[in-house]
Amino acid sequence: MLTQIKLFCPRLVVILYTIGAVAIASATPAASQSQIAQVKTVSGQVTVERGGAQTSPKPGDLLFEKDTIVTGPDGAIGITFIDNTVMSAGPNSEISLAQFKFDSSNFNGSMLTELRKGTLSVVSGDIARSSPGAMKVRTPAATLGVRGTRFVAEATGVQ
Repeated sequence: MLTQIKLFCPRLVVILYTIGAVAIASATPAASQSQIAQVKTVSGQVTVERGGAQTSPKPGDLLFEKDTIVTGPDGAIGITFIDNTVMSAGPNSEISLAQFKFDSSNFNGSMLTELRKGTLSVVSGDIARSSPGAMKVRTPAATLGVRGTRFVAEATGVQ
């Protein structure tokens, strides 16, 4: 009986360790992605949709490629990207961080943000300055190529 317990305990430890490692890896969005932005301000109702799950962001939270930000009727969010682009979304907005690539050693990269509805205010960062046209904002009606500037876009969600 004692021999059976001695054989069972190490196996149990391995099984529990494996289950824990799988749970941690599946709960960490950064396991397969790198951070592209950070939440700076949040007011009212705001959610971030990532991989089928929804969270309520708070200042300091990280954002990743393919995240979707949705603001409610009283919602607003301000985010800063790793290339120093600053975006703010107003009430009743839906924004997808569709594509983001950035090399901090030479400031080259590309960025595609989809403004599905609502308002978006942007102060472009290093990507637009070093690679004019590499930053784009797509709306239901048009795609804007950004060449290093500040702008505000609005989309009604209807094409």
